[in-house]
Amino acid sequence: MNSIFQKGSKRPILIAGPCSAETEEQVIETALQIKQFCNIDMLRAGIWKPRTRPDSFEGVGEIGLSWLVNAGKELGVPTTTEVANTKHVEQALKAGVDVLWIGARTTVNPFAVQEIADSLKGVTIPVMVKNPVNPDLELWIGAFERLEKVGIKDLAAIHRGFSVYKHPKYRNVPNWEIPIALHERLPNLPIINDPSHITGNRNLLLEVSQKAMDLNFDGLIIETHRNPDAAWSDAAQQLTPENLGILLDSLVLRSQKSEKLDSEQISIIREKIGDLDDRLFEILTARMLLSEDLGLFKKEHNITILQPEHWKKLISARLNKATEYNLSERFVRQVMDAIHQESIRHQVRVMNNSAKKEE
Repeated sequence: MNSIFQKGSKRPILIAGPCSAETEEQVIETALQIKQFCNIDMLRAGIWKPRTRPDSFEGVGEIGLSWLVNAGKELGVPTTTEVANTKHVEQALKAGVDVLWIGARTTVNPFAVQEIADSLKGVTIPVMVKNPVNPDLELWIGAFERLEKVGIKDLAAIHRGFSVYKHPKYRNVPNWEIPIALHERLPNLPIINDPSHITGNRNLLLEVSQKAMDLNFDGLIIETHRNPDAAWSDAAQQLTPENLGILLDSLVLRSQKSEKLDSEQISIIREKIGDLDDRLFEILTARMLLSEDLGLFKKEHNITILQPEHWKKLISARLNKATEYNLSERFVRQVMDAIHQESIRHQVRVMNNSAKKEE
């Protein structure tokens, strides 16, 4: 079991199964259909479901644990389910669940994570931790640290995206830069992508799964149901075992390392990119010197730093040119916002006669 979470031991690690265990027949049949169409490394099912509204289906509870464990034995693979409190931990361990995961709504609460960690002291079991619902890298890392302090060493991260209000495409925006930053901080921690919760839409699963593989994520956890449209929870984001097999066959898996990375051709391209990066920062430095001149002018004439109408025209003009730049509007907006905030920082320093650099 431990080998599954060894970084680089197998790629992709594949975890699949229904969002929720609904009936024993549904769990077993879904598992058998998965076995028919693809090979998975772990079977998942939600036993307790943290729902937004109180009258929603909140899982079958403890009775579903035996369904999951028996289905895992039928497939010959480990099983995993979400735990949100010490009672869940106790019941899952007693039933023989092989791997636990901590959900996004729990990760956001350090008290809850600590209680789960304390209940696992002295227990040897792999644990996966989903990112918190809000984009807080330190909170995510803190959950791993709490588990490590009680002796849990076999850990993996699940990237399931971050909550937003009415996003036009995603149920939870991926914010790819956050799991990438997690990898920078914890390079030996496997990261498993959850395209089901990111997309909320089975038609987007392949797109997000492919991007996760292209970013060298270690695995995927995909919600799979014998009859997704009749699922008791998250129907739109689940797919049939047959379509899971089609998705996996469609994935292109690329190697992280290759002798070609050391070739003269790629070295030349990287050198050109480095030169352009140097020029970009030289231009930005010159841009901020002009911002300081602007700050001095505003100070002399007692004018506020922020000029909303000018900024509105400026950002609109840049966004209108996004296609011409061959850049996404989101990227242009992020770059302009960053430049604007740095410009404001320089102007504040000049206008308030502060030579001290701000953090």
